Amino acid sequence: MRDAYEIEIQWRAFPLRPRTPPEGITLEKLFEGRMVDIPELNARLRRAAEAEGLPFTDRTMTFNSRLAQELGKWAESMGKGDDFHHAAFHACLVDGVNIALIPELLKMAVSVGLPEQEAREVLESRAFSKAVDRDWEYARSVGVTMVPTFMVKGNTLVGAQPYTALERFMVANHIAKRGQEP
Repeated sequence: MRDAYEIEIQWRAFPLRPRTPPEGITLEKLFEGRMVDIPELNARLRRAAEAEGLPFTDRTMTFNSRLAQELGKWAESMGKGDDFHHAAFHACLVDGVNIALIPELLKMAVSVGLPEQEAREVLESRAFSKAVDRDWEYARSVGVTMVPTFMVKGNTLVGAQPYTALERFMVANHIAKRGQEP
């Protein structure tokens, strides 16, 4: 999207199940008491991922993403935000990695060219905790209730979307293609 349209992408952290324990919880436990067919949910997500050429693995667990969000904010400050966020998504959603664990987060940081010792210090000191708190407050203030949520000029598009839907969203919000007028 960034290559095709005159946009600046800003990542925002969102409190996605913040009470999840460090070891994670099963999707069965997460959706306990609700009418959620987990195999069908995974099948729907797999079809959507395949349609966009993205890897997907059936998920059985969900993990607390708070520390990953804090490390992501640091990665952004180091010019590696996109790389880190993509590595974290792949680790969690494709490889099933528990992104609440510091050793796993350090592997992700190193994989995108960030210094391991600095990453460890950021995690241990919680240096970017307030930045994540500000993002969470911002999400509440603008009514974000799920991820992903795409925002352009005060308008939102909620949920994972095919590229064509994102393009329609850009056009509807008069965002110019690179090298063209809107």
